[in-house]
Amino acid sequence: MGDLPRHVAACLHSGKLAMLAILVSAGIVLQILACALYNNWWPMLTMIMYVLLPMPLIFFLGSDTSSLLNSSESGWVGAAKFLTGFSLVGSIAIPTILKHADVIGWGAWAMVLSSFFIFISAILCTIQMNNEDEYSSF
Repeated sequence: MGDLPRHVAACLHSGKLAMLAILVSAGIVLQILACALYNNWWPMLTMIMYVLLPMPLIFFLGSDTSSLLNSSESGWVGAAKFLTGFSLVGSIAIPTILKHADVIGWGAWAMVLSSFFIFISAILCTIQMNNEDEYSSF
């Protein structure tokens, strides 16, 4: 995008940010609908994992997400990957355990997992946007 005018590039970056906002909003709406439609607020328990999910990355890696993709790792990068993986597994395991115990229904389970995959796609898009050189030039 180096040959585009500056205002066109800024407009495209604003569109990316708007898309991220729409993804996060859709994930939150699905999470709340999973609880409200079935009159059962147990699926909201997965919100704890959604809050804990980015914490290891923020605390251990800061803004350097490029070390997530490298095979050479220090102790802190390994700890961040482990804790992030633990949070990811917990985000899938909590609604699955609730469904197995017949605390929530199939519809709530599907909505919670859909919300999870929407949040993960938003996180991956954010990491991709942070790795782009054009985005950090503004």
